[in-house]
Amino acid sequence: MPVTLRDLCTDRNLGLRPACPAADLDRRISWVHSSELPDPTPYLDGGELLLTTGLGPAIDPAAYVRRVAVHGLAALGFGTGLGHDEHLPAVAAACEHEGLPLIEVPERTPFLALTRAVTEARAAERYAEVVRTDEAQRALTAAALGDDRAESTGRVLDRLAERLEAWVLVSDADDRVRHAAPRQASRRAVALAGEITRVREHSGPSSVTVAAGGGQVVLQPVRLIGPAVLVVGRNRLFSPVDRQVIGSAVSVLTLAHARGAAAGRAEQRLRTAVLRTLATLPDCGADQVLADTWGPLPDGDLVAIALGGRPAAGRLDVLVDALERAAVGFHAELDGQVAIVVGADAVEPVLSLAARARGVRAGISDPAPVSGLGRALREAGRALDAAERRDRAVIRFADLAGSGLSALVIPEDAAAFAESVLAPLVRHDIERRGDLVASLREWLAHHGQWDPAAARLGVHRHTLRSRIEKAGALLGRDLDSPGVRAELWFALHAPA
Repeated sequence: MPVTLRDLCTDRNLGLRPACPAADLDRRISWVHSSELPDPTPYLDGGELLLTTGLGPAIDPAAYVRRVAVHGLAALGFGTGLGHDEHLPAVAAACEHEGLPLIEVPERTPFLALTRAVTEARAAERYAEVVRTDEAQRALTAAALGDDRAESTGRVLDRLAERLEAWVLVSDADDRVRHAAPRQASRRAVALAGEITRVREHSGPSSVTVAAGGGQVVLQPVRLIGPAVLVVGRNRLFSPVDRQVIGSAVSVLTLAHARGAAAGRAEQRLRTAVLRTLATLPDCGADQVLADTWGPLPDGDLVAIALGGRPAAGRLDVLVDALERAAVGFHAELDGQVAIVVGADAVEPVLSLAARARGVRAGISDPAPVSGLGRALREAGRALDAAERRDRAVIRFADLAGSGLSALVIPEDAAAFAESVLAPLVRHDIERRGDLVASLREWLAHHGQWDPAAARLGVHRHTLRSRIEKAGALLGRDLDSPGVRAELWFALHAPA
């Protein structure tokens, strides 16, 4: 504990006596300084015990005391028996008026003894701080040992709360309290939601301290599975040693995560390799591969979900972290997306999780047996592409059939295809004032039947036949081919 006036006055070897009955003897002393100057304040920082034989305040005791009191002096020590004792009553009255403690220092006690006493007390205090910090670091490190990261995090928080006599909690990237010590401390996160968000979303390391009644709350960022915030609070102020202990807890939690994260990254790479293999394999062998890497498979059909888009945090690993915490399905990053395989009845929890991240899009496959998982992954990827093009949160692969072929093609690509295919006809119509494009569209709409198409155009059937033959020649394609007709129909209806 910091040395106080009471500590010095209770030391019988020093023989000090408080000269003001109402003196606050619990004031902390930062240092001891002696001076006989009429104004010693230029050489003081505040918090000192200033020693004088009475020569300094001799000219104007009231002005002298007022000056040093305003400067933040801890106390004034008056050395008696050295020739200026007649000023002690005036100095005592001024100190009583200003609320500044006054200590009588007997002639037998040299000023150096007070300096030595404070120096030794401060050295002992610093040593105690080092010991306390070291013991806390050892206890926190021991608590972090273990393979289960969730359990080790809980043990570290319990030790931290015990050491600081404080409440502690960790809020994760989803604004959920993952751990709290004691358990009821989790309720405090609601009132601190704004500060927690500010610390978590800060681009670099940051620490925030806020007042809470007569105490303090310290918030520091810490990475567990994802970005999180450690919150520590109590009903009195935190000392510098307390803050060092909190910093040690952050370091221990971060190192514990890093140790487990290495294995986690290896596991993620394995899952990515598994899904990549399943997406390219023939529809066989997937059940054994998944069983070996995932464990027992859900009963019934499986559904593949592809997540992508533009997450608010700008990184897909935020999604992976959220899925890791929720322990939903078999998931991995795959070709710039997050692919997830779940049972057919577990789709909604994944969509609910994805909905919490702004900017995320989802594509969902049709249910498929495990042997058709490769096809399901491809379906989910195509549905996600459509969701991103249409700026929709979710699209199911089954919905694409009702949207037509154009829904599967990027509009810019479709327009470029149409422009390239129909260019000879468009050029002919412009240069010769013809009507080949409209005639071809109407002819295809009537399945190649001349009479109804000609009637629709208001021309003779022979005129229409001549136009279609001309179009075929310009295009260099056999218009009797079903495949050619399908391509031309798509080109004629592609977005401009």
